[in-house]
Amino acid sequence: MRRGLLLAAVAFVSAPLAARVPVQVIQVVKAYPHDTRAFTEGLFFRDGMMFESTGLEGRSDIRRYRLEDGKVLARVALPPNLFGEGIVDWKDEIVSLTWRNGFGFRWNLASLKRGRKFTYPGEGWSLTRTDRELVMSDGTPVLRILDPVTFRIKRRVTVTADGVPVQNLNELEYVKGDILANIWMTDRIARIDPATGKVKAWIDLSPVVAQQQSSQDDVANGIAYDAKGDRLFVTGKLWSKLYEIRLLPAR
Repeated sequence: MRRGLLLAAVAFVSAPLAARVPVQVIQVVKAYPHDTRAFTEGLFFRDGMMFESTGLEGRSDIRRYRLEDGKVLARVALPPNLFGEGIVDWKDEIVSLTWRNGFGFRWNLASLKRGRKFTYPGEGWSLTRTDRELVMSDGTPVLRILDPVTFRIKRRVTVTADGVPVQNLNELEYVKGDILANIWMTDRIARIDPATGKVKAWIDLSPVVAQQQSSQDDVANGIAYDAKGDRLFVTGKLWSKLYEIRLLPAR
C-alpha cells in the first residue's frame, strides 16, 4: 500500500495463500498504456472512461482518462500534505479517501470539483460499492460496509481464507456479486463472498506482475470492471500498462 512500509508486509499471513482456497489464473486480453508516474491507489471504469486516484504526498491526484491511449482528459491535485487513496463513484460524485488523515472528499464526477469533506476512524485504503452500499478497506482483514450518504458504518465483514484472517486488503472492486481485493505486496487478488467474508478463490496476477514489477513499490494495485462490456482490468503502482484480463476456471 505505502512506499517502503516493509513492516506492514510482514503482517501478511502467508498461510491462506498456500491453503485449500482454489487459484484462478488469468489470460491477458489486451494491454493499454498506463502512466508510469501514477502511484495507483484507486481505479474504476464509468461511461467509457477510466478514473484513477494516485498516492504519495505532493503527487496525489484524481484523474479521468481515455482507456485506449491513456490520455488524461481531466485531473485535480490533492493538497500537497495529503496522501490520496481509493476512490469510488456514487451517483454523480466521486468519493475519495486519504491514508492517515482520517478524512476524505466528495468530488463532482463531471467537473472533478471538490465538494464536502467527511471523516472516518483509522486509515483509509480503498473503496468500492454495491448498488446500495460502499465497501471500504483499511489494510486490516475487516471490510467496513458504509452508508453512501452519511458514511456511517452499517456493519463489518472479516475476510478469511480457510479460517485465517487475511491482512493487507487493498484496492477493491465489486464484480458480479463478489468483492475483489488486491492483497498488498503480493501478486494475488482475493475473490471474496461479501456476505461471509470467505475467500472463494485467489486470482494469480504473477504473469503481469513479472512484466511490470522492478522494485518493492511498484506492486499490483488497481482493479476496474466495465459491467456493460463485461471487461475486467488490472494495473499497479508505476506500471506502464493497464491490462484487460479474463479469469480462467479455478484449479
